[in-house]
Formats: sequence, C-alpha cells, structure tokens
Amino acid sequence: MTDAPRYDDDLTTVDWEAFIADLTADRFHNGRTADEMRRSYEASHSVVFARDADRIVGTARLLSDGVCNAYLVDVWTMTAYRRAGVGSAMVRWLLDRVPGQHVALFTEHHPSFYRSLGFEEEQVGMSIVVGTWLRR
Repeated sequence: MTDAPRYDDDLTTVDWEAFIADLTADRFHNGRTADEMRRSYEASHSVVFARDADRIVGTARLLSDGVCNAYLVDVWTMTAYRRAGVGSAMVRWLLDRVPGQHVALFTEHHPSFYRSLGFEEEQVGMSIVVGTWLRR
C-alpha cells in the first residue's frame, strides 16, 4: 500500500480484465466476464472505486429505485488494504447518495463490519436464482 487510496466513480478508466484478475487473485470473483462486470456497474445507481495509483483496490455499488429502496452489493477491499478504513469509506460514500432510502444487503461474511456502519440484522432474507446463475 502506498498512500491512502483515493475514491471516485469513474467507470471510463476501469480496465475490466485487470479488475477481474485482481478479484480472482483475492478470491472474490463470482464468475462474471469483463463485459458482464462492466454492464453490472454501468446499470448501478451508484458505484465507488478505491484506487491506489491506477489500480483498483476496493469497490462497492448500490442498486436503487431512486426513491425509497436500495441494495448494497459487491463490496470488496483487496486483502492488503483491509482494516484501513477503505471499506467503511466506500460504504459511506454510497450511503451519502441515497438519503432517506432503506438500504439492504446480504452478507455471509463480516456482519460486524456492517453493524459498525449502522446496519441492523433482519430476521428473514430470501432470494431466488431464476434459471441458471450468470446465464451464458
């Protein structure tokens, strides 16, 4: 890690292949192709990237109806940058963009991280995959 990462939402400078390579190396890649990843981020209400020089070292995005409901997804901080406030800064960046909205998330890991940001556990979470996951 060099200096503190900088944060932005600039999709035009993302090298999607390099981004996927870093996600894969950090065991966070879920199988999306570079084009699918780009389309996922472009279709989001808000995105944030943490960058160290030209390298993406963290990311998060929000899906939202723009009125009252949002969903936090794809929160990732590269292992070497964890526990340095990067994840918290990215989540706060996104929350600032949806005032007055209910923001939900599903997580299998690190619920205490989200609790520290004000999220509360809810009793029921449900989901369904329609057809085949990441249909090709």
